[in-house]
Formats: sequence, C-alpha cells, structure tokens
Amino acid sequence: MSTGVPTGITSGFVSCEACGLLTKPVNVHEPGHCPRCGGKLELRRHNTIQRTWALIIAAAICYIPANVMPVMVTSTLTSVEEDTIISGAVLLYKYGSWHLALIVLIASVMIPLAKLAALAYLLITVQRNSIKDQRERTRLYRLVEFVGRWSMLDIFVVTFVVALIQLQPLMSVKPGLGSLFFASVVVLTMIAAETFDSRLIWDSSNCKEEQND
Repeated sequence: MSTGVPTGITSGFVSCEACGLLTKPVNVHEPGHCPRCGGKLELRRHNTIQRTWALIIAAAICYIPANVMPVMVTSTLTSVEEDTIISGAVLLYKYGSWHLALIVLIASVMIPLAKLAALAYLLITVQRNSIKDQRERTRLYRLVEFVGRWSMLDIFVVTFVVALIQLQPLMSVKPGLGSLFFASVVVLTMIAAETFDSRLIWDSSNCKEEQND
C-alpha cells in the first residue's frame, strides 16, 4: 500500500544542509559535495538518533540541579542569600512583578522541559516508524529550533545583575552553581535539536510502504 509521500531519497535528490540547495547527484549513495557551497552532502546524518538521545538524557540529568541549586548568591555585611530559579520567581511575584515572574517560569522551567519532551517525542515516533502527523511533527521540530535562542534568559539576567551590583564590601552578587547546570541544559538541548535529522520523520512513509509491499 503506497502512502503517496515522496522523499528526496526515493526521488534521487539530496539537500545540502549548509545552503539548502537541492541537487540530483549521479550516485545518490555517494553524493559527494554541494556544487554551490562545496559542503559535504549526506543522505542522513550518521547515528543521529543515538546522539540525540544521549544529549537529551544528559540535559535531563542537568535539569534537576539547574532548578534545585542556587543560580545567584547575594552577599551583604550581615547575610548571604541564595536564590534558585523558583525562589527568584516567587520573590518577583511577592513584590508585585507577576509578569516578570511568569516570564522567568516560562523561559527557565517550562521551555527547557518542553524541549526535552518534544525531542523525546520526535525520537520515539521516528523509531516506531510512525506516519501520523508528519507535518505537525516537522512544525514541532522547527518550533524547538526557534525557541532555543530564547532559553538563556535567566543566564543573561544573572550576568547583568552580577555586573551591575558589585559594591564590595557592602554587597556583592555572584552566579551560583545552578546557573552552570542551567546553561548546560540550554546548550545540550540546542545541540540535540541540531543533531536530530528531521528528514527521518518522512522516511517512516517509505518504511511502512516497504513493509506493506
């Protein structure tokens, strides 16, 4: 039973991941290099599923200390206060800045978790050769790539605060260990999104067709 969804491989085309040029090489299994930019052409990235799984598992491990450990340490003459992402959002809410608290929660807690869940979902559906909602899954992958650039919001805020509030010995603000884990989560998820080969989403159609034949 044919699914009627053509792919580049079945049509003999290879897309350059550097410049996006679609070419039809003489030998599709050894496509060589892009005639426009000279980049290496690949039908599919090698071990993309294994590498993406490794990256998102590492990011999931770092996600817990990123939210539990302090991201900012404030020292004064009388006390030392440590703030996590959650406690910082609660503090903003108590002082009436509920909109800032909501931004922090969305950008620092919900978005990284949503990216991990989305990438895991894409990997599972690809490994199961699912042919359902292929367009929606492609849009989901593009959304994960797009929001990745906004995931460093908390790190930027901590950096600005540390740079501005350095009134030693009266007060000093230093980044906590949690900021390192949070940055690791952001970097790992961004690399995972780049490592995942979205073309595998459409290969499922060919797998199902071959099984039915």
